[in-house]
Amino acid sequence: MLLLIQDACFDRHITPAGHPERPARTAAIRAALSAAALPDRRVRAEVPRAATPEELMRVHAPEYVARLREFCAAGGGMLDADTHAVPESFEVASRASGAAVQAAEYLLSGAGRTAFCAVRPPGHHAGRAYAMGFCLFNHAAVAAAHLRARDPEARVLIVDWDLHHGNGTQDIFFADPNVFYFSMHRFPFWPGTGSATETGTGAGVGATLNVPLEAGASRDRIREAFAAGLKTIADRFQPTWLVISSGFDMHRTDPLGGLSLESEDYATMTWALGEQYMNRGARGVVSVLEGGYALEGLAQSVVAHVKALMDLDLK
Repeated sequence: MLLLIQDACFDRHITPAGHPERPARTAAIRAALSAAALPDRRVRAEVPRAATPEELMRVHAPEYVARLREFCAAGGGMLDADTHAVPESFEVASRASGAAVQAAEYLLSGAGRTAFCAVRPPGHHAGRAYAMGFCLFNHAAVAAAHLRARDPEARVLIVDWDLHHGNGTQDIFFADPNVFYFSMHRFPFWPGTGSATETGTGAGVGATLNVPLEAGASRDRIREAFAAGLKTIADRFQPTWLVISSGFDMHRTDPLGGLSLESEDYATMTWALGEQYMNRGARGVVSVLEGGYALEGLAQSVVAHVKALMDLDLK
């Protein structure tokens, strides 16, 4: 049974007029998933709870968590040129990370093998001690760290298919040999990181794989690059758990994009990930929403991805 975590609380993170990362994103996803009429017997719905300080501080510096809490409590404002917070933002971002932990716990319990968290603000640009690129807390990283904390033998593969490189996630796990970070993204492009030469440091050398994509890359090129990346990883890393940073801004209609995927391509990539790993020992997958700013393309891509996750849950 797929775990689906979504809630109107994520609409309370308000951004300035015209900002692409807006409450309408999660509202559109909720409406599309409702219209898709997913069978009740195959979906377990939960509302998100806030992450605990301990859960957040596995990946974020205590002083950063305290500073962000104080910033929001004081009224919020601009954290950088792109990243905005309002008084409610600390709680909303904490619930987004808490949803990722709930999903990890669901997998650990054995109740199901797949989970999708329809949360915002996104997270993969947030580093240990900084907010960036619309992101306050790094939900995928929090989920991976929770899996490692609860299952000390865990080997976690984070797959990031957002248009933008997840620099925060890479930074957090760059020296960790037990968390493999695989990102497929447009390059060169914002935030400027994610070249193929970035492969890890120290004990983590070889546990980062970046697959840069040129602007205008075709659907076939993107799907082939993804499949090749999965094969490369399989030769060097056998994960017990999967975490997906699910950005949907490679969709051809995305205003920040310049790439060409259709909604059904996200189902294809989901099935490919399951075929490569969930049929070969991986115990489950937590998928967490990242980017995606064309509302219809985002919503339909999420529906395709969620339906594919439901199929994987049955394998």
